[in-house]
Amino acid sequence: MKAKFLIPLLLFIILVGFLAVGLNRDPQEIPSPLVGKQAPAFELPQLADPKKNFSPESMKGQPWILNVWASWCAACREEHPVLVELGKLQVAPIIGLDYKDKREDAMTMLALQGNPYLLSAFDANGRVGIDYGVYGVPETYVIDKAGVIRFKHIGPITMAVLNQKILPLLGELK
Repeated sequence: MKAKFLIPLLLFIILVGFLAVGLNRDPQEIPSPLVGKQAPAFELPQLADPKKNFSPESMKGQPWILNVWASWCAACREEHPVLVELGKLQVAPIIGLDYKDKREDAMTMLALQGNPYLLSAFDANGRVGIDYGVYGVPETYVIDKAGVIRFKHIGPITMAVLNQKILPLLGELK
């Protein structure tokens, strides 16, 4: 008779334990199966000059940052000043991936708020974003000299994330 009540109580305690662990996790740190693997290859037209293409292959030999953004994204506008500051530091090239956007809107945003990117690739249909496992914009990837993704951040980059995670990692990768 005691076992009848003990089993549901034990299951309840286990469930509460899982809930407690889940609530204490940082939602910005969703593990990505791509971290530690080769960055997906692609070739897209550049935002500013559609006659020119960009491919990650051209970045091999140096660490770089891929920032997925869009002009329609409020969180991207929130993180933009941090990216502008990062761009001024010139610690690594920042490549933008303009995701499911209108070219004119993206160009206007960069003209008004500053352009931290060496260049932006234009992913109009979002196909490349899907290959990178983009949950939503903004997302930022640090990619090493060999083209391996070393870090993924979901959501806007803050100065804290920049100073505590991205800059130290770039220092190690140089």
